Amino acid sequence: MRNPDILLLDEATSSLDSESEKLVQEAFERAGKGYSMVVVAHRLATVQNADVIFVLVKGKLIEKGSHRELLATRGVDWQMCQSQALDK
Repeated sequence: MRNPDILLLDEATSSLDSESEKLVQEAFERAGKGYSMVVVAHRLATVQNADVIFVLVKGKLIEKGSHRELLATRGVDWQMCQSQALDK
């Protein structure tokens, strides 16, 4: 990989088990200094450390914020976290 300004990841870890996904995320975090990442994910653990999370439903932006901010609103993101047992 060269030195991109933006890295786009569309379900990049969807076929990995949780432990492998964590290793990939840690590698991206270490390497991610100096560029922006756009991550598309259905597995919420993949994006919980993102600076900003955009929640889309049927192509419409429903919510936006950090993981902590979105949990506090108890909206769509919070409901999805509950269904995935990701409430921290």
